[in-house]
Amino acid sequence: MEVGLVAQRDNSRAVGVAESIQAALADDGVSTRLDAATAAALGEPTMTADTVGDAAANSDVGAFEACDLVVSIGGDGTFLFAARAAGGTPMLGVNLGEVGFLNAVSPENAVAAVREAVDAIEADSHEIREAPRLTAQCGSFESIPAVNEIVVTGPRRGPGGGATFRVTIDGSEYTHSHADGVMIATPTGSTAYNLSEDGPIVHPSIGALIVNEMCSVDGMPPLVVGGDCEVTVAVDDADHAVVVSDGRRPHEIETPAEITVSRAETPVRLVGPVADFFAALDKLS
Repeated sequence: MEVGLVAQRDNSRAVGVAESIQAALADDGVSTRLDAATAAALGEPTMTADTVGDAAANSDVGAFEACDLVVSIGGDGTFLFAARAAGGTPMLGVNLGEVGFLNAVSPENAVAAVREAVDAIEADSHEIREAPRLTAQCGSFESIPAVNEIVVTGPRRGPGGGATFRVTIDGSEYTHSHADGVMIATPTGSTAYNLSEDGPIVHPSIGALIVNEMCSVDGMPPLVVGGDCEVTVAVDDADHAVVVSDGRRPHEIETPAEITVSRAETPVRLVGPVADFFAALDKLS
């Protein structure tokens, strides 16, 4: 049994929680694997078999995939960072942030919750909740899987920027308009970047995708479609398009181009307590 631990960078409280979890698991005979920043904060070597370096933690094939459980300690951003390395490994989030849609465990209950999850996984009695990921494809390019959203923009946002985007859903055109960009979000991501772009909030139990034009000149309102839909974003009047996955790794694509966004094969798998969605919503106000 091996548990991956990722503590929020430059957060002494998160590091303290990680240290407590690591000590408790060591007492239980459970080994741990750390990302490079957490290992450095705990004063451990950063080049051992039990350490995930920054490059690996951000790669498409994450080193935490070999673990039986990955524990994220921090806010939703820390969870997204850990999820990029976790692949299909079950995850549990400890909430040190302000909202905590993805992190259901309080710091005070962290050790007990992790121990309970470990026991359940070892007994093969754990319940898995799945949250979809998205990928964008164009030719030989495929984005890293996104938990929150895929965004396609022109070379830059703002006045004089953007591009004309033609958006089709399963082959049928939905909108054709000049905009700063087009966002395709999951229910998990509906309360993140999508919300700041006036997109709708979607309950995580709804299997859906959100298609949201960003600062459109003459486009359509945000659209909620089935989770298995394929969304294609065509761009032909800009120098290039930019594809961004969960706010990271912008990738330039030569135009004209068609970027296809669809549900990724491997979802995020969650174990442990369930976050109170409406209590988290209340923290947004």
